[in-house]
Amino acid sequence: MKKAGSLLLAALLIAATLVGCGSKPEGTASSSSGKTPVVLNEVAHSIFYAPMYVAIEEGYFAQEGIDLTLVTGFGADKTMTALLTGEADIGFMGSESTIYTYKEGATDYAVNFAQLTQRAGNFLVSREPIENFSWDMMIGKEVLGGRAGGMPEMVFEYILKKNDIDPVNDLSIDQSIDFGSTAAAFSGGQGDFSVEFEPHATSLEQKGDGYVVASLGEDSGYVPYTAFSARKSYIEKNPEVIEAFTRALQKGMDYVQTHSAAEIAKVIAPQFEGTELATIETIVNRYASQDTWKADLIFTEDSFTLLENILEEAGELDDRVPYADLVDTTYAEKALQ
Repeated sequence: MKKAGSLLLAALLIAATLVGCGSKPEGTASSSSGKTPVVLNEVAHSIFYAPMYVAIEEGYFAQEGIDLTLVTGFGADKTMTALLTGEADIGFMGSESTIYTYKEGATDYAVNFAQLTQRAGNFLVSREPIENFSWDMMIGKEVLGGRAGGMPEMVFEYILKKNDIDPVNDLSIDQSIDFGSTAAAFSGGQGDFSVEFEPHATSLEQKGDGYVVASLGEDSGYVPYTAFSARKSYIEKNPEVIEAFTRALQKGMDYVQTHSAAEIAKVIAPQFEGTELATIETIVNRYASQDTWKADLIFTEDSFTLLENILEEAGELDDRVPYADLVDTTYAEKALQ
């Protein structure tokens, strides 16, 4: 396993030993509203996760008896730390983090119970428009990439390898820039290309600083990109909370499958104050057109195997971990009934 991944794991495991030291109490005591308080820590706040915001704005969590508090972690390492220390009840991030912590021997490890996205949410942004982009155009270029061991970077490298491009020797990938800061660096003149989430990709286009030339979600194929997880002990103690949470999520998934980009954008707009409604609609349409969101929340074994394939190819996984330990589809299956 790469050094970067090992350092991240060490930090997470240290955090895990701090559970109970200043973290919020375990349990599901009712809030003043009579609903069960649940703290959800999301890896980032992005239109990429539209079904979740639909569930919030349409009141689906409240209907299921949940008083939801949404916190943005700004990185999978921070989200996982919040989960392991008990600061969050549920984490939403790339499920590679659950594999990392399991591999390092965490006893109360995170278990994935619902998968949200089935495509990568990144787009390749070029400094100049390219009508007929092909991946061999990356050779010899400088690209602003993502953190080593994180899904954005690993999926990017996975695509490069699919196109017979060596991520180490055929181009230069800058992984030194903090999450969320690559767009600003690109606008400032760094790099020939940048790998960007929304709304940064569209923002770069609107400013004339960059042009989307490829979708990593389309070129990587179906990938279990983000999932919801909770500590094993939390799920065991609060199965009714996980079940209610998953039902609310499924309602959000059903909504985006049956409504237009304009309707979805209008619903989630309160989550993105300061972003024009037309921009939100453009981004929603971009994600919907590439089949980003699953119709259900079931994290299949085939998807988990693909995730491990990607981790292995990136040098972040030296041996496999059991699907049965890290994925529980019980609640996602019930949500369809």
